[in-house]
Amino acid sequence: MTEPMLDVREITFRFGERTILDQISVSVEAGEAVAIMGPSGAGKSTLLNILLGLMAPLSGAVHIAGQSMDGRRRRDAARMRQRHIGSVFQHGELLPALTPLENVIVPALLAGVPAAEASARGRELLEAVGVGDVDLSSDRLSGGERQRTALARALINRPSLIVADEPTGSLDVEAREEIADVIFSAPQQWQCALVVVTHEPLVAARAQRTGMLRAGGLTWQ
Repeated sequence: MTEPMLDVREITFRFGERTILDQISVSVEAGEAVAIMGPSGAGKSTLLNILLGLMAPLSGAVHIAGQSMDGRRRRDAARMRQRHIGSVFQHGELLPALTPLENVIVPALLAGVPAAEASARGRELLEAVGVGDVDLSSDRLSGGERQRTALARALINRPSLIVADEPTGSLDVEAREEIADVIFSAPQQWQCALVVVTHEPLVAARAQRTGMLRAGGLTWQ
């Protein structure tokens, strides 16, 4: 049996006296997409931060590609993210002074990939996600183009896991559908796992499984 790309085992997180996450477990295979929904304040962002190694649970364990995120020092956690995790956020979080290609290849260069190889890989990914003008200033991109570029950047280091936090939340209806198509096609196309946090039922419906986070617990629909 193959190791899941993401294996979360009974994690608990408390803030003061309040339990935000109460023994949450989820396992996601390569090629699989999971959506997480829930009301504001339910702990969705906390869960993503724990997956990213930015916050530590009180108890439980997180494994990505068979490697534990637990107890890693800040530098080790950053290397783990760099190697195994790609992120897509609500507004793309691109550097406006850089072109789409430059934005995409930054994580690869930081990981030590030679510039020529990073550039070739970045151009290939941008073409695959539908960004045409890779040398345009990023501050001139539409919302949909920014999210496509952000996805290419998330994929540049061939991650085991992509986490996406409200990736369609700032888009109009037409762009939302297009970007949801692109993002949810990524697990099968690049054989990674995908976890998407969203408030939008029509976006969540594209996932193989949808979890509802409420009152500290995660139930599957």
